[in-house]
Formats: sequence, C-alpha cells, structure tokens
Amino acid sequence: MRIIVFGFRPRTKQRRIIFDALRRCTKPATLWDLYAFVCGPSRFRNTNPQVRLLDEYFRLLGKGARASTDMIESGSFTLSNDLWRISSINSNYKMCPSYPFALVVPKIISDDEVLLASNFRARGRLPVVSWCHLGTGAVLARSSQPLVGLMMNMRSNMDEKLVAALCSKLDDGSRRKLYIADARPRKNALANGAMGGGSESSSNYFQSEIVFFGIDNIHAMRDSFARLREYLDTHGRASSDGMSSFLRHGGSTWGGGNLSSMSASVSTLGDSGWLLHVQNVLAGSAWIAARIAMEKASVLVHCSDGWDRTSQLVALANLLLDPYYRTFNGFQALVEKDWLAFGHPFCDRVGLPAFSGSELTRQPSSSNFAASPGRQPSGAFTSPSSSHAQTSNNYSPIFLQWVDCVSQLLRMYPFAFEFSAAFLVDFLDSMLSCRFGNFLCNSEKERLQCNISETCGCMWVYLADLRALEGGSHVHYNPFYDPLKHNGPLLPPAAALAPTLWPQFHLRWACPEEAQAGEIEAKCRKIITKYTELQKAKEVAERKSKEISNAMESLNAELQNLKQQNSSAMNMANRANKENMSIKRAIQSIGCKVHFSNTGDCIVDIESNPLGTAQKFLYCSKKGSDGITLDDEKDLAVAVTVTADDDDNDENSPIGRVCENLCPFRSADGGCRWPNGRCAQLSSQFVGLRANFDAFDKLSIDDSYFKPE
Repeated sequence: MRIIVFGFRPRTKQRRIIFDALRRCTKPATLWDLYAFVCGPSRFRNTNPQVRLLDEYFRLLGKGARASTDMIESGSFTLSNDLWRISSINSNYKMCPSYPFALVVPKIISDDEVLLASNFRARGRLPVVSWCHLGTGAVLARSSQPLVGLMMNMRSNMDEKLVAALCSKLDDGSRRKLYIADARPRKNALANGAMGGGSESSSNYFQSEIVFFGIDNIHAMRDSFARLREYLDTHGRASSDGMSSFLRHGGSTWGGGNLSSMSASVSTLGDSGWLLHVQNVLAGSAWIAARIAMEKASVLVHCSDGWDRTSQLVALANLLLDPYYRTFNGFQALVEKDWLAFGHPFCDRVGLPAFSGSELTRQPSSSNFAASPGRQPSGAFTSPSSSHAQTSNNYSPIFLQWVDCVSQLLRMYPFAFEFSAAFLVDFLDSMLSCRFGNFLCNSEKERLQCNISETCGCMWVYLADLRALEGGSHVHYNPFYDPLKHNGPLLPPAAALAPTLWPQFHLRWACPEEAQAGEIEAKCRKIITKYTELQKAKEVAERKSKEISNAMESLNAELQNLKQQNSSAMNMANRANKENMSIKRAIQSIGCKVHFSNTGDCIVDIESNPLGTAQKFLYCSKKGSDGITLDDEKDLAVAVTVTADDDDNDENSPIGRVCENLCPFRSADGGCRWPNGRCAQLSSQFVGLRANFDAFDKLSIDDSYFKPE
C-alpha cells in the first residue's frame, strides 16, 4: 500500500542509474539474488518445517508424541486414531508435487486407494483432512476441483469412496451429512467443465449437498486491490503526486461542501470491491464453521486448483473453530499447514523469482519499467511485481486478503486472540520483505529442493525474539486477550460480518494519523504494565508480610516453648524440693542431721557413731560427683557417700541402718534383693547409695517410709 516517488531536477544524469539500481533490487533475476540468500547466515535459525507439520498432525489426532527428523527419515510417523491416519503415500511428492509429504486421510482408505483417487482431482490434489474434531468426528477437508468434464458426467468410484469416508457415523448410528463447498461462482464452475474440470453432483456423493460461495478468482482480487490503493492514494491525507486530498477538485472534495464529490469518492471505495470480497470470504468461512460446530457435519472445500480461495476458507474456518489457532503458536501452525504445506504459490502471487525444475528462473518483466521513471497513473501501481502480474497473470494479494480477514475477526472478537493487529502488520511486512525464507518458492517440495530451511533465516523465530525482548508488554500481545472468554468456536452472525478498512495496514501511509487505531491498545498496554508492576509490588509486600508473620509465629512458638520449659523447670524444682524434704526426713529418721550449703552440697552427720568418728554423707546434685555418673538428666539422683571403716560393714553400721530403713524389699533373713539399685557394696571402701524416685514410685514404695513433717 506504499507508493514512493523519487524526484530529480531536470537534466540529472543519475536518474537512469538510480532507476536501474532500484529495478535490480526490487526485481531480482534469480531466487539466489533475494536478500534472504545474499545477507549471509542469519541468527534466526530455522528448524525443520516438516517436523512442525507432523507435530500439528499429532495434535489433531490426539497423540502426545513429538515428531523428529529421525521419524521422518525412517517413515515411522504414520500414526492413527480410530478414524484418521497419517499417510506417507506422498513422501516423495510423486503423487502430488504441491501437497505436503504427509497427509491425513480416513483410516479405512488404503494408500493404493488414495493414489487412485488422486487421478480424479485437478493436479492430483485429492480430498484430505485439514482439521478434525476429536469429540464429534466432524472434519474439514480440502481438495481441488473434480475432473468431471464438459458434460459433468465423469465419475470416480475411488473419489466417491474417499469422500464418503470423510463422513463417519454419528453417535446415534445415523450417517453424517456432507457439505461440498465450492468457493467459485456457479457459472465459473460450469465454465471450468469445458477444460475438464467442474464440480461434483450431489447424486454421485451420498447424503451430500453442494454449495457455491461465489468468491471471485485471483484476477478480480488483483484488480480490486489496485483500485483500493488508487482510492487511498487519491483521497488520503497526502497523495503520491504531492497534492492534498483537501485541495483536490478545486478544494471542494471535503471542505467545500460539494456532496457530489464526496459521494463520488465514497463510491470509489465501494467500486473497488475489496471490502465486498473480504466479506464474502468471511461469510463463507463462518458458514463452514457453523456447519461443523452446530450440525456436526463434515465439509469438503475446493475451488479450481485448491490453493487460493480454498486456503482462505479452510484456514479462516480453522481459526474460527479451534481456539489454539488464535494463539501465537497456533497461528504459526495454521499458516504453515494450510498455506505453506498445502502449496499456496507464494512466489507467483507475490511476484518473486520462481523455482522451475532444476534451475532458477526469473518471472517475465514488464516493459513498463523501461518507461519514464516519473509517476505512473495510480492504477498502474500494484507492487514491485505488478508489472509482472500484467504479463503472467499470477500476481494476486490472496494471502494479504486472508490476513485482512483475520484482522476483521480480531476487531469483532478483541478478547479471543492472543496476538494484536500490530503483530499482523509486522507479520505481513516480514513476509513481503524477502528477509526470511519461510514464504519463498511455491510448495514444500521446492523449498526442500532449495534447502530453504537451512540456508535462510526463520521469520517465526524473529517475531518470537521481538516478543521476548519486552515480554507481555510487547505490541504484538493483545492486551484484551482472555482465553476463557472464547474457549470454543467463534460463530459470527451474518450481520456482524460487515468489514471496514484495516486502518493499521491500509491507512498507515495514506492517512498516518488516522491509522493510529492502536493508540487505545497502547494506553491499555501502559495501564496493564502499570497494573503488572503494582501486582509485582503487591506480591513482594505480601511475601514480606508472610515472612514477618512466619517470624512472629516462630517467636510465639519459641515463647510458648520457653514458657513450657519454665513451667517444667518449676515443676521439677517443686518436685525436687519435695523429694529433698522426703530424703531429709528419711535420713533424719535414722538419726542423721542434714545441712545444706550454698554450693548445692549437703552434709549428713550421723549422731550414733560407736567409733566416735564423724561420719558424713555427702549429697551432690552435680553430675559425676565422687566418681558417680548420673544416667539421665531427668532423673533426680541422690548420692550419699559415707567414709567408714572396715568394721562398719555389718548390720549395726550406719549403712546397714540406712538400707534397713530405706529398703522395703529386704528378705526375712536380712539379705538384699535389690542389686540393680546400686545400693551398698559392702566390700568397697566408699559406699554409694543412688535413689531413683521414679523407680521407687514404680515399685510402689509406701509413703509410710517417709514420715511427714
């Protein structure tokens, strides 16, 4: 949509040199002269597109497998489910050079039958599955026109069997209905019969209905696009001839109040037919999606060759039916499947050097380039390859028109798409820039022969890298995207399919100020960015608050633990005090006096000592005193050490009196039956007595042995 005019002063000798240089750059002689090849190695390395196609097939069939190059080389990619299978019949591209190497066909149809059915379709483009619904079994299939001939009476049993296999039975056992959608006007389909083509007869295809969409061919689209560009250039804010539209026609176009001039300009837009063509494609795609989603019917779509209007309708219906295709990854898979793999001739439609056989040739040039480099009439400006289109009749903005349709759906359903209109503009610019190899050549086979994927950079990697730089705030992201709001098919009613000019693309050069329809998105994106920052700050604050709360809980737990320890210590102290008093009473009951010192030691004086020697019991609460080690910190241990002579080892000694008074388990003959209590060892010089009061309690020691105060 951009027209650039170079102006020179009179008698400037460099005009021809500059013109020839521009011509060489815009019309390279061979495929190898394109920028994608001459720029050298790209950092946006491409991966094998065949692997990506198989990954999409596996997703459609409900398989969790991942494709690989080894799988392609070994031919082990022919997976299947209950209804459909992946066929390798076209792996060498002999059956159909413009189809991909792998095809999804009905499981009940063998490869031999597929090969026979291909003979009845133009260019061998037989009916194959483009999309299938795993739940209902409905499919969206595509093909080229059948070769029924002039009298419309040619038939093919294999073709009819293949088409019938697209209609599996419904859950109630009834036969699924089949719609055959012919994208052409009916008269065009009949006219193709004179060249051996034509359309199907519903009487030959069981339970089928033929529908004609009336979408014009590539030549009508090319002329319509040229008229649209002329309208925008003439009535835009600044025309390529340097005259403002406000001053055109004597200043009466808009500001002068000449309504007839205004009406004439508006009717020029209508006369271009571009919006009507866009509406026809939208309506046809919405009709296909409604039949599959609402009636659970299968739809077979074709035009003449099955790679222009068919690609538009099938790809747009896929977009309406499957929410996955409305994401970045899904949109890439959709374009690579229904446009690149199924052989839309991008080189012919864009006007690039085409691959023919084993040599690279340049499309014929137009003599218009040899004319004066001054401004041509607006209608003559189509593209750098528009002159080629006038001689080869192959140039046509079919893919651009489809992206325009996607932008219309994005306008109608702003919450349903992950990508924005700015992404679609950059996507188109990247496709037309010849910087990447994704859209070079006319088929998958040609791109494989030219080794495009390994030689040229990848546009998808480039666009993903742009998004990665800024994350979710990048302009390619749709700030209104809500995957839960439209997680099913989009079925727009007919009244909603009234298209408008796509401002970000159509008006960006003719009306740059009015083309800023993305300003609202930019404002929302700033708000979302600010909201995201606030959310992050909130998360940080919540995290800190949680950490403080956890710290407080930890401190409270430690405080409770300390309180419990304090309470336990107090209980133990009280218990120890009671036990000490009980020991004191017990020792005093045998004629001893107990004295407690400040160091924690107590001295026991035994009053009745026949030897007259002061004998002392030493009680120590410390661990390991006098060689006696306490076994458990929780036990209250009492160690009494008596300094005694050898003759103190009889029953009349203080030790004997202690044992006799403290031990209730002595035998009748006075023997000791408590060796494990570590009581008196009569043969030792130092006698130790250790009292474990928990053990005493377990042995049911009566309180009568401990007299009250």
